[in-house]
Amino acid sequence: MDTSESTTDNGAAPQEGPQPARARARGWRRWAMDTRPLRRPAYRRLWSSTIVTAVGSQLTAVAVPKQIYDITGSSAWVGYASLAGLLPLALFALWGGAIADSMDRRRLLLITNSGLAVTSVLFWVQAATGLRSVVVLMVLLALQQAFFGLNSPARNASIARLVPADELPAANALGSTVMQTGLVAGPLLAGALIPVIGLSELYLIDALALCATVWAVVRLPALPPQAAAANSRAGWQAIAEGFRYISLHKVLLLSFLADIIAMVLGMPRALFPQLAAQTFAPYGEGLALGLLFAAIPVGAVLGGLLSGTFSRARRHGLMVIAAVIGWGAAITGLGLTTNLWVAVAFLALAGVADMVSMVFRGAILLSAATDEMRGRMQGVFTVVVAGGPRLADALHGTAGSVLGARAAIAGGGLLVIAATLVLALATPSLRTYRI
Repeated sequence: MDTSESTTDNGAAPQEGPQPARARARGWRRWAMDTRPLRRPAYRRLWSSTIVTAVGSQLTAVAVPKQIYDITGSSAWVGYASLAGLLPLALFALWGGAIADSMDRRRLLLITNSGLAVTSVLFWVQAATGLRSVVVLMVLLALQQAFFGLNSPARNASIARLVPADELPAANALGSTVMQTGLVAGPLLAGALIPVIGLSELYLIDALALCATVWAVVRLPALPPQAAAANSRAGWQAIAEGFRYISLHKVLLLSFLADIIAMVLGMPRALFPQLAAQTFAPYGEGLALGLLFAAIPVGAVLGGLLSGTFSRARRHGLMVIAAVIGWGAAITGLGLTTNLWVAVAFLALAGVADMVSMVFRGAILLSAATDEMRGRMQGVFTVVVAGGPRLADALHGTAGSVLGARAAIAGGGLLVIAATLVLALATPSLRTYRI
């Protein structure tokens, strides 16, 4: 890893944000969530806006496939819609990362959050008027994902300007916990609200939540690009420079690779329906399916609430390796059990491991990259996080139909462990990385 010009002696990028306030936690605070970043008003505003939208965005995430299924009666169309959103998300996340490095990130957040709010209003209009057009829904979904792709790199890259280096894991834990809570609460709330207020109003609630986000962003300080990037252009050349930067800074490349290993080889969600119908049918197929889908985010929320136990660790690379191995072990256990409650426990443990991995991979991205490159790094991160599970769906679905669900899941978990151990042994720059 070449860090001679872009990082400090210990491998971490110099910080432009607030200076650290080091205080040793005492008593229960040693294991409870580290809330130090919330003492900083700018970060607190950014985080507070996430609380509102985490649930609101999940209302739309439930409403769109439900509406498509109601129109077509086909799950295949629901799958096509998911793919329709992937390409604009990937393209605009890469471009959005370059834009985030060349313009004021606060301004970019205002534009993209406003675009997301307008898109949610358009979703509401088409549903309220009874348009019943799958084409319109897929176009709006693609537009929404494009705005999300532009928004996410700027939002994540801004964190390192709002908190000091030693609080980055805590800040990532706070944000990730809110998002995972939304994954649990949002679908449950959507299921309760649809029979009461109807489908179209879910879109309207999301639009109102996004308006609150816009107001929170208005109150952020200006986040202009650093001098080195002030005159850069957000074109394909800038995107290519981002990939070259990754190739020259091995720890960044390895952090992406660790996530790809965990998600592509070890994310078994495509096999949950098969598990519910075959292995766990005696427990009730509907109950089993709901528990399987909820277990990982519930575990991640639990990991976030107890993140004080790990968020102060300084050996970030070693924490990523341990978390991915833990994920693989939990997925292997899922494949080996025939007891639903044991399976749920293994998935919850996987969720905890995923939270630890998210916290420290995010911290590595923010600390190992210079500010003029953070947007592009977050753009690549968004593509990896969004694309990995979709590739896993195809891989596990195919393997499950050939080998059976349990064998495919257990095999995937073992592959995660083996591949991560090889990665750790072959690349000392990741396992020795620390701030």
